[in-house]
Amino acid sequence: MAKAVTPKKAQAGNLLQILKERFEQFPHRHEGVPWAGVEAHLQNHAEALKVLQAMEDSGGEPDLVRFDKKSGLYTFMDCSAESPAGRRSLCYDQEGLDARKEFKPKDSAVNMARAMGARLLDEEEYRYLQTLGPFDTKTSSWIATPPEIRTLGGALFGDHRFGKVFVYHNTAPSYYGARGFRTLFQC
Repeated sequence: MAKAVTPKKAQAGNLLQILKERFEQFPHRHEGVPWAGVEAHLQNHAEALKVLQAMEDSGGEPDLVRFDKKSGLYTFMDCSAESPAGRRSLCYDQEGLDARKEFKPKDSAVNMARAMGARLLDEEEYRYLQTLGPFDTKTSSWIATPPEIRTLGGALFGDHRFGKVFVYHNTAPSYYGARGFRTLFQC
């Protein structure tokens, strides 16, 4: 199972710079939210920086996508154009991984997300992400699967094709080189 990356002080400063540049490059993802508030919040939450570093290190390109003024909660999602390269060729969850008889991948999407300190996007969140731009136009991403589907052996994934967002199903033990997963983290 993958372990969350702990940023060193120098890495944390570098991560904040990367996040700031991304924040400024894509203002439509967080309209009306000043960077200074985001930065101050992250500097006061070392655990958040660890999670965001793990998201960044695996190719997720995390960015702020929501800020709830009432609760003060910041929501970050993986905003890489395609499913993060460092998180592909994985079964959906541990049960799916255990069910594979041959050619087991290195891990599962659920396990890796948990190790990072984040979680998979659910269908509603995935569709929201797609309102911020076309994501997964050449890849697909596992998404959190409702228990009633998972208990029957299925797992959900989504992509963006032909100008539309599609959510499909597969068996949880399956894995593909072009399918990874996207995460969400709130702090």
